[in-house]
Amino acid sequence: MRKYIIRRLLLIPITLIGITFVVFCLTRMVPGGPVERILQEQAIGALAGERSAGPTGTMVSEADIERLEELFNLQKPVWLAYLQWLGIRRREVEIAKAEFGDDDSAVLTISSLSGNCAVIEVQREGNSVNYLAEPWFEEEGWRMRLESPLERAERWARRNGVTDETAIAERAESPTCRRWRVVAYRKAFDGLLQGSLGRSYKYNEPVVGMMFERLPVSLYFGILGVLISYLISVPLGVYKALSHNSWFDSVSSLFVFLGYAVPGFALGAVLLVYLGARLEWFPLYGLTSPDFPGMSLWEQVKDLAHHTVLPLSCYVVGSFAMITMMMKNNLMENISADYVRTAVAKGVPFRRAVWRHAFRNSVIPLASTLGSTLCGVVAGSLLIERVFDIQGFGMLSFQALMDKDYSLIMGTLLLSSALIVVGNLLSDILVACIDPRIRFD
Repeated sequence: MRKYIIRRLLLIPITLIGITFVVFCLTRMVPGGPVERILQEQAIGALAGERSAGPTGTMVSEADIERLEELFNLQKPVWLAYLQWLGIRRREVEIAKAEFGDDDSAVLTISSLSGNCAVIEVQREGNSVNYLAEPWFEEEGWRMRLESPLERAERWARRNGVTDETAIAERAESPTCRRWRVVAYRKAFDGLLQGSLGRSYKYNEPVVGMMFERLPVSLYFGILGVLISYLISVPLGVYKALSHNSWFDSVSSLFVFLGYAVPGFALGAVLLVYLGARLEWFPLYGLTSPDFPGMSLWEQVKDLAHHTVLPLSCYVVGSFAMITMMMKNNLMENISADYVRTAVAKGVPFRRAVWRHAFRNSVIPLASTLGSTLCGVVAGSLLIERVFDIQGFGMLSFQALMDKDYSLIMGTLLLSSALIVVGNLLSDILVACIDPRIRFD
């Protein structure tokens, strides 16, 4: 068992690397990223005779597009950008640029790690630069490079898919690219291994902070949903199996299958209309009231519970039906097995044979679903969160996909994949603890 767990733990990083690398490549190949979106907005603005503007409503320049490319490493090869995302290869974490004037001089403003700023005058002499900087400039790893007009034009061509050499040469002679440029940059390891998943393009916030801000909401509903589902469904399934074909079994099966047939988000819409809007028994949206911070502790508990009832009911309804029927069917199959009949024939009381033998074997399939359950605890239900306007982890993942926010997509995917892999390992361990017949040696 110990060797099996060690092997599985060693396979977890390899599995996550494979998953994240495939998705990382897809984000680079699928059109409609942040740069393409800005270019489309510029084209639409040009057709409408207006000034092109980005998501914030301000004019988007060539420098803004280049900053987006550098933020997501879009100008790098996919394999190199992925290694930099992992934190195995260094990346340019800070960049400062300036164009040379007619006298081949430029002025750069650099910020040190300690917060000090310095103005550096740079002189170009052919393909090299001369400058006088403070000692911390090179001690902190700052370096400089030159970008020729042709290199700037080729970068524009790669972005726009231009292959015509004449068009590239004309771009190099245009006012946008005709000047040489000096680039000061500082490289550092800044990736997953360093605890950094980048910044969100849409919200301009660290991805790690955004995920941990939404996790408590999803954990709250997920853990409550799992506890309620198992604490009610398992005893109910046992009772239904022991009272098979009774009036209670028939009536409860009707409600169980009805709950299983109705999607959670559809049930949420119905509950919002009738119990929220018409009867005004429950709030219509959110997890807390606007004046929640100013309430007393007891009032906060009541307000949170008041907002929890409807979405939690929608969370539970699907898994409630599945767990109940799975528990009933498994227990009925084990009750009719030869080893239970033999135990009863030898004088073991029926209830003892059920609880000591049949029940233990019946919960094995439930234990094997722990992996998907653990992921559902965190990921939550996107549609339910959308219906009730709850800002949980599921909504965050959905917004990342809709906005083509590469850093946020990779962060949410990494966490969800890690939970599934760890959950599957815990399922195997739990099944082995419940069923003594299973050995992983």
